[in-house]
Amino acid sequence: MLYLRRTLLLWGILFSFFAKAQENTDNKYAEPLAQVLKNIETRYGVAIRYPDSLVKGKVLNYARWRFRPDVEETLNNVLAPFDLKVKKDGDKKYKIGDYEYYRWAVADGWAELDRIAAQYKNLSEWEARKKELKQCILEKLQLAKLPAWPISEPVTTPIRKYNGYTIENIALEILPGVWINGSLYKPATHKGKIPVILNPDGHWQQQRYRPDCQLRCAALAKMGAMAFSYDLFAWGESLLQFKPEDHRRSLAMTIQALGAIRILDYLLALKDADTTRVGITGGSGGGSHTELMTAIDDRIKVSAPVVSVSSYFYGGCPCESGMDIHSCGGGTDNVEIAAMAAPRPQLLVSDGGDWTDKMPEHDFPYLQKMYSWYGKKADLQNVHLPTEKHDFGINKRTAVYHFMARYLGLNIKAIEDKKGVIDESDITIEDEKKLYVFGDHGEKLPARAVKGFDNLEKVFEAAVK
Repeated sequence: MLYLRRTLLLWGILFSFFAKAQENTDNKYAEPLAQVLKNIETRYGVAIRYPDSLVKGKVLNYARWRFRPDVEETLNNVLAPFDLKVKKDGDKKYKIGDYEYYRWAVADGWAELDRIAAQYKNLSEWEARKKELKQCILEKLQLAKLPAWPISEPVTTPIRKYNGYTIENIALEILPGVWINGSLYKPATHKGKIPVILNPDGHWQQQRYRPDCQLRCAALAKMGAMAFSYDLFAWGESLLQFKPEDHRRSLAMTIQALGAIRILDYLLALKDADTTRVGITGGSGGGSHTELMTAIDDRIKVSAPVVSVSSYFYGGCPCESGMDIHSCGGGTDNVEIAAMAAPRPQLLVSDGGDWTDKMPEHDFPYLQKMYSWYGKKADLQNVHLPTEKHDFGINKRTAVYHFMARYLGLNIKAIEDKKGVIDESDITIEDEKKLYVFGDHGEKLPARAVKGFDNLEKVFEAAVK
């Protein structure tokens, strides 16, 4: 209680000091930011919402000199020194948050894409640009030279059989003591070689354990493909080795990419894998991962990033933008990276409830131009769902099913009802623990497993030397 009283007294003294001293240059017209925001509310008749922790202890120099007739210009002037940003939150209402380097104004994103596109005017110039970008991206990811793949057997579980498909959980060691975990869905019966489809997923709760993720992978298996659903780094079973906050470390982007490369290495070595028919599809952060992997791995022949690609959004998680790939080629963005898939077939699914809301207006026409240079404009598709939000719902899955069926030679009728409508009703949604590789409580995790991000960094550094 005494400490609290002293703290309140100190803040009272500071506020009193600033109130008396703000009228001259001796203290640079300094004012506590919280007081400045209250003054803005009074002067302009607005309400400003923010967590106290965002402004606590912050003092603004030349506060009164930053005011302008327009409230939004004033707020931008006041907040810029603290890397804070403001957005409208209703009539005469505003909300303050941290500056988001990865989220641009639409006009700014479009202008940047136009600047990027002006650097090449024909196919040969684009091919040179694409080669430069690919090499730079691999270098930024520290994967230009891949680390050695540990010689170890995959950890597997018994195969579970369902109506038209099977599931087997698999963990692959991608660095000494570091595993990537997932579930392999296959057709219950098949002859010869079948397509391979990677299924990374985004930052939704339950990630690959979610019903819609299980539905998608099982449906693709029923259609005749092997679909591998896997955890992103420090997510899902990866949490047996690392903490949730490690997912927001820049190296997460590299470990995820390395994991996908090793998954492909493993799957394409299977005797029933068709190496000429390889696809990848993921949503949100998994969509960013989808476009990245397609850009850097030519083994991927068909891609479908869902609710992710945008010229004015660079990926809000370090697992999407933590490594400096966007500085490549003097500056690139996710739409140009998506263009690196050309001329391979690509489906972009967008909606009206996130940063893909304007895909048909500017970004998609750019991509169409790039595909037209190869004479493959028809192999680029956009399914835009303007009334939908940021998810991987049935309409988005339906678009992916039809696209993969067309370009990977799958049997779409295997998941259609008599009226030709997609029917996922006979797919079993498993309990989350059934999808674990290392047991209900992680008890089967090998004793030599690396634990903690600091130890991961050491292992990675040793592997890439």
